[in-house]
Amino acid sequence: MSETVVVQETVTVNPATGEELARYPQLDAAGRDAALDRAVAAQSAWREVPVSERVVPLRELARLLRDEAEDHARLMSLEMGKPITEALAEVRKCALTCDYYADHAEDFLAPQPVATEAASSFVTYEPLGVVLAVMPWNFPFWQVIRFCAPTLAAGNGGILKHASNVTGSALAIADLVRRAGFPEDLFQTVVVGHSAIDDMIADPRIAAVTLTGSEGAGASVAAAAGRALKKTVLELGGSDPFVVLDDADLDTVVPLGVKARFINTGQSCLCAKRFPVEAGVHEEFVARAGEAARALRVGDPLDPATQIGPLAKPSFVDDIDRQVRESVAMGARVVAGGHRIEGPGCYYAPTVLADVTSDMPVFREETFGPVMAIVKAADAAEAIALADDTRYGLAASVWTADMARGLELGRGIRSGALFVNAVVASDPRLPFGGVKLSGYGRELSREGMLEFTNIRAVWAMEGAS
Repeated sequence: MSETVVVQETVTVNPATGEELARYPQLDAAGRDAALDRAVAAQSAWREVPVSERVVPLRELARLLRDEAEDHARLMSLEMGKPITEALAEVRKCALTCDYYADHAEDFLAPQPVATEAASSFVTYEPLGVVLAVMPWNFPFWQVIRFCAPTLAAGNGGILKHASNVTGSALAIADLVRRAGFPEDLFQTVVVGHSAIDDMIADPRIAAVTLTGSEGAGASVAAAAGRALKKTVLELGGSDPFVVLDDADLDTVVPLGVKARFINTGQSCLCAKRFPVEAGVHEEFVARAGEAARALRVGDPLDPATQIGPLAKPSFVDDIDRQVRESVAMGARVVAGGHRIEGPGCYYAPTVLADVTSDMPVFREETFGPVMAIVKAADAAEAIALADDTRYGLAASVWTADMARGLELGRGIRSGALFVNAVVASDPRLPFGGVKLSGYGRELSREGMLEFTNIRAVWAMEGAS
């Protein structure tokens, strides 16, 4: 009798309805092996291509993203529930980033002369090889493009292991890269389970690893990469503070605070999550934030009027509901929301909690959902201390009428980014990454491009005559 071969599948589900979207066969060990062979072969040739030629397909990728933005945005909304207006903005930001690296890659990667006693001494930036990218579901296109645009332009190849619930988006990105004119197999999406990641990291054909995800996932990848002595860049969780001082203009700050917390239905590492508010404006801030949260429109993510979509999975509703219930039991006050939304889909009401203290789950843990935790601070010094009272350190914002004071106070918050009187956002012109348990290494800007290069010192002397 012939042996039955069981093909593992990845299934995607619409979180707004619970309906199955698609099934995708997973690669077995032989399939992964073949994919790596093809990637190495493609990258070996690509690394020899001049940078001026490597950026040509980047410009075409930007054009394709813009031309097809509506199709890709719809796929994101179906797979993980992102409101369609935000999904469109995500695709267009990806195109902008491709253009940015197409414009700047030659300057970023140019050899840098260094004055020494040598006849010639300089630093070069050479590709490492094929980089494994383990990416999350919450920004299905952006997380990938911000990695692959600079990494491919630097002469590397890429293997994408995306979150299973956005497999359709992952395959669409690989197809976009191919159609843009990058060499066949230089960048590939592999549909595999989590159990395959350690084996891929250990494989000598993988030169380095980047991960955006949870603290636990980062620790697992870092351990596997450490055993293989491979470079890693980790962008992990965040519990970003949004500090409001007494002199802040609440007409401006409250709408921006609500935007900073509830974008992507609160499912972002960069979302403002904890709101230390100085006593003089605390009560008014709480009242206004509650009113604004209650006015947010919850609904079908494909409806352009929707501001809050479903959470990406049923378990995420369970997680955020537990954090809220436990915090309320400890004394937090529900100003808005605070409950699941009954019916089909993974919906949770936009929630504002006041009277939050630093021992509550909504303060101490990362909250990945539509929950704003407001903490009363006696003065500016306590507001900054509360902001820094976290094991995470991705970003922080400080709001005040005095920018210089905001910059000085912001130095007391350990984070990868500090924004004063502005909502925290990633930008291709600035490095992005965290400290503490928010990870290490940087993406975006010149610093991000150089993460996956061999920064090579060259020293040359004239030969003896």
